[in-house]
Order: sequence, then structure tokens, then C-alpha cells
Amino acid sequence: MEAMVEIDALVKRFGPITAVDGVSFAVQRGEVLGFLGPNGAGKSTTMKMVTGFLTPDSGRVTVVGDDIGKRPVAAKSRIGYLPEGAPLYGDMTPAGFLDFIAAIRGFKGAERKRRIDSVIDRVNIGGVLNQPTETLSKGFKRRVGLAQAILHDPEVLILDEPNDGLDPNQKHEVRLLIQEMAAEKAIVLSTHILEEVDAVCTRAVIISQGKVLADGTPAELQAQADGHNQVHVGLRGVALEAARGALGALQGVDRVESTESEDEILLTVSAGDRGDLSGAIGGLAQSEGWLVTRLEVETGRLDSVFRDITRTEG
Repeated sequence: MEAMVEIDALVKRFGPITAVDGVSFAVQRGEVLGFLGPNGAGKSTTMKMVTGFLTPDSGRVTVVGDDIGKRPVAAKSRIGYLPEGAPLYGDMTPAGFLDFIAAIRGFKGAERKRRIDSVIDRVNIGGVLNQPTETLSKGFKRRVGLAQAILHDPEVLILDEPNDGLDPNQKHEVRLLIQEMAAEKAIVLSTHILEEVDAVCTRAVIISQGKVLADGTPAELQAQADGHNQVHVGLRGVALEAARGALGALQGVDRVESTESEDEILLTVSAGDRGDLSGAIGGLAQSEGWLVTRLEVETGRLDSVFRDITRTEG
């Protein structure tokens, strides 16, 4: 895959505080990168350096082959940026604002109108086009900000909390839009909403105290969770010790824990590095003639991994 954004050893200090401390990663075309971290981790500062709004104290950012420090205009022309808070002109209407942005981007005549009409439809802001922006809800302001970020169809999208303030239906619409655009772009989105990562991201980077602590697909990060690949088995009409012994004898099983009620036993089978044992357990249950009331695999939760990683660093 083609690297669209390359971030190399970025450092940014504000007086005695090091907000970003040697952050490095690359984003390929077709990737949607979730950029995660607790408040104050350095996410927004990193994104501002990637987009050229802040100059790093050291390090380098390349956007589609252009060094943003040496060729800022060329690099920025490839970027669509939705900053934190989506700063807008309160006395302008969304229609006037988008026309202003289109003019800055160099679009004229029929092409300008086509692009404006397209983004209005894509982010669904047609009903508020002629209201002063200062009167809009937070959700509509975010959508106007997203509209200006995608108006010029950039190859790189940097989105800082794109779903902040949106209701569930609006969040769903934005997720679909991101998925629709993802194949031809490199997209970086910061979020505090970990379900966003599961919903739209192909990869996630976790930072804390300005440092990258983890980098992988959502599935790879979930695999770090306590209890990953544990299998929960519910059985009826089976002797507890017999079931424990048979399950414990399966290849790859580390341990079997159990609880028992009047009409059911519940066993938790830990698989260690063996991977998903649900197939082997299902086969054993069938061969033994067990009545299975439950068979579930614990995939691990991204939020628990996030807490463990950032708590350890803290």
C-alpha cells in the first residue's frame, strides 16, 4: 500500500511541558486510523502539526510526498481538516461559508456550485443553509465543519472528534460517509468514543503523555485484553467434575473455572495462546452428548485494553 502520511519523531513542547514526545507512524491509502488517548495525551497537538497549524520543535511530516515544513501549500492542498471545535464564522450562514471555502480552494462557476451542492447533500445540512452559524446546534456546526473538510475531495482527511455532539442517527450517517470515502483516502480520526474504532477504523494508535503506546488493528488490540479467547460454556444434565475433566484435557486449555446452579453448570475455559477453542469444545459436547445452553467466545473489549495501556503509562 501507498503511504499517504508519514510522521517521523514529532516533538512539541509548551514551556516545560512536552505535549508530543517522539510520535511516529504512517497512514496508508485505504486506512482509517483511530487516534486514541486520554485528555491531554497530545492527540490534537499532533493533528495540528500534521496539518501545518503548528510547527514541531523537531521531527518531520510528509503528506503525499510533500514535506509540510518545506512545501506547506502543496501538502495542505492534499488535506481536509476538521479541527477540534470546528471554528466557524458565527455571522455567516453555512451556504455563505461553504461558498467562501470553495473560493479559497480555487473553484469557480459551475464547478464551485457542483462541489458545494455535493457536500451539502453528503452531510445533510440542507435544512439549515441560510441560518446564521451561531444559531446552529453543536451537531450541525460539526457537520458544516465536516463539509468544508471534504469539499475539495482531499486525499488525506484529518478529523478531530468528527462525531462530537452528533445524535445517534447523525453519527451513523457520518460513519457511513467515512466508510464510503475510505478506499481512496488516508483518514485519521481522533475520538473518545471507542465504539467508533470498532465501527469504522481499520487500525488504531493509542498515545498517552505524548508517546505512542500501541499500534495495531482493533482485533490485535482486543487480543491484549484479559480473558481474550476465553470460552463460556453452559451445560445441563452433566456432572460438573466430568465436564471439567473432559474440557481440561483438550489440547491448548490452560484452565477451567466453573460455577453450578440447581439446573445448570457454567464453565469458563481459558485458551492461552491456542486461539479460539469453541470448535473443539463444540465437537467435544456433541461427542459426549451434552446439552449445551450457552457457547460464547470472549473477544476482549477495546475499552479495557485502552484503560490498561494508558493506566500503566500514567
